[in-house]
Amino acid sequence: MVPGTQLLDILLNGLTIGMVYVLVAAGLSLVFGVMDVLNLAHGELLALGAYFAFSLVTGFDGGGFWIALIAVPLLVGAVGAVTERGLINRVYGRGQLAQILLTFGLLLIIYDLKRFVWGTDPLFYSPPAVIDRTITVLGFSYSGYSYFIIAAGGLLAAAVWAALNHTRVGLVVRAGSEDREMVRNLGVDIDRYYTVVFGAGAALAAFGGVVLGGYQNVSLEMGNAVIIPAFVIVVLGGLGSFRGAVAGGLLVGIVQSAVSTLLPTIQGVVIFLLMIGVLLVRPQGLFGGTGEGVSAGRSEPSEFVGGLGGGVLTGRGRSRLGVAAVVLLALVPVFSGVIYSGFVVSLLITVLIWALFAMSLDIVLGYTGLISLGHALFYGLGAYATLLTLLYVSPSAFVALGVALATTAITAWVVGHVAIRVSGVYFVMITLAFAEIVRQVVVRADVTGGSSGLFGAPEPLYGIGGVGIRFDEVLVGVEPLLFTGDALFYYFLLAIVVASYLGVSRMMAAPFGTVLRAIRESELRARFVGYEVRSVKRQAFVVSSTLAGLSGALFALYNGFAAPDLLNWINSGNAIIMVVLGGSGTLYGPMIGAAVFTLIERQLSAAIPWWRLLLGTLFVVVVLFLPKGLISLPARLGDDRAGVGGPPASAEEVEPDD
Repeated sequence: MVPGTQLLDILLNGLTIGMVYVLVAAGLSLVFGVMDVLNLAHGELLALGAYFAFSLVTGFDGGGFWIALIAVPLLVGAVGAVTERGLINRVYGRGQLAQILLTFGLLLIIYDLKRFVWGTDPLFYSPPAVIDRTITVLGFSYSGYSYFIIAAGGLLAAAVWAALNHTRVGLVVRAGSEDREMVRNLGVDIDRYYTVVFGAGAALAAFGGVVLGGYQNVSLEMGNAVIIPAFVIVVLGGLGSFRGAVAGGLLVGIVQSAVSTLLPTIQGVVIFLLMIGVLLVRPQGLFGGTGEGVSAGRSEPSEFVGGLGGGVLTGRGRSRLGVAAVVLLALVPVFSGVIYSGFVVSLLITVLIWALFAMSLDIVLGYTGLISLGHALFYGLGAYATLLTLLYVSPSAFVALGVALATTAITAWVVGHVAIRVSGVYFVMITLAFAEIVRQVVVRADVTGGSSGLFGAPEPLYGIGGVGIRFDEVLVGVEPLLFTGDALFYYFLLAIVVASYLGVSRMMAAPFGTVLRAIRESELRARFVGYEVRSVKRQAFVVSSTLAGLSGALFALYNGFAAPDLLNWINSGNAIIMVVLGGSGTLYGPMIGAAVFTLIERQLSAAIPWWRLLLGTLFVVVVLFLPKGLISLPARLGDDRAGVGGPPASAEEVEPDD
């Protein structure tokens, strides 16, 4: 039996961190409820508040913390308002994917701005001594600063609730969340209220950052650590429900505190299981009304998916260009060590692995219209399955690849069976939840090497039954064209990527691909004409996830290790960037996007510490001005040269997607 003092300690710890969650989730839910914007950069606004608070606390002796409590939310709120007015409002009406993509780009920008201004080391500041002391009541001693966080957060949440329910601004905001067009038709400038709401949400997150920074250290990753539980809270409470955000935040905080104390082995998993259960039983959340969240759970067409209707070139031109690209790639090892160093081969191996991963995601994103933030689950699972097979089952690379494909396919079927029941933002969150659950299991399991990952696998044998070759031990070819090691793996990988592309291309050109595009454009219409929509979406999800697992398996074969970071949701976000950056719904576009992303990451990161800022800026520009991706740039430039209103394309110029 748990002692009473321990229960009280668990409760207060949960209320402390739960109140921070309330401040973050309330702003996130408020923004979504009124504006239908799922802001992935919301956690970075909290971190920005903590960093600003550090500067004020260290710059002003004594009263810096109290100044920060007032000034920082106003400052970050102003940043949020300007961001909404200058960027976010440009993607209204362009689908939820546009908002997710734009805010992910902003996440990268803010992350590197923090790096540039405050550096990479953790920072510390202490609250004023008057609240940073132990308080003893009836023999129970507890941190006075935790009491302060609970009280201050509760008062602020109560003030926001009162403003929403008892002021004219709150009336307009609530009305706009129900029917914005009606409010606009009544002569109210709802856009101004959008700016106010977004700024208020940013200010709430910043206040949470100020108090959290005094509770723990201030670090670059604190925004990422908070945003995932905040998403869980918003879904649990009900998308757009302020009351749900408050109740969900406190609930998650208490549950986390209790589990970390009493059942630490399942810490980090319980809240995701809880969210999945709520999504399946009551998708609108615990406090959402029967009509709330409908738009969040509806698939909607987006200008970012669907290909180019023929792409940059005609079908024959694309085929010729593709053949030329493969020939050029095949020549890369030939000139290694002659024109350039062997590093180029290694770099292109990384590019090809990411290209396969991006292409796999395009099946569900570009062709089916489903946004998955959990695709890294299958990438990481493929890597772990490969290494575990090499370590404990067989040294054969082919056996390891077979086990990885089977493992990811079975897992994808299970996850897809659950996830396909929902759509829209709910699908985003449920895939994210599964990925986080598996990542937490991997971190805590001994067989996976825990947080250190798996290392020490034997050199793969490319053969079966002990008969085969190891690439590092053989020379293939004739003088002067002799290949070994990385060069042989490069050709092996290139063959798999080309074969995968051709196979998926045929699949997308078949009736199966036609059904996927029909579902993407209108799921309701596809269901009406007799398609088994859920079954087809599940099949697409399994194919996509299995290819993602193959890319992870190839990563493990080449690098010889697997780490929990492979399952991090940021990798799923990076893959989405690649897909949209190149051009979704085309298969080859995401592969080009993967090449551009990887080259920017690898080359710029070595020369410029703030490369994420440049990449995020590029991505924001693509989202705003080039939604069809880089492959549409030549056509876009051609249209600009021809002038707006030029002659339409003839029928023979328009071709179906590959």
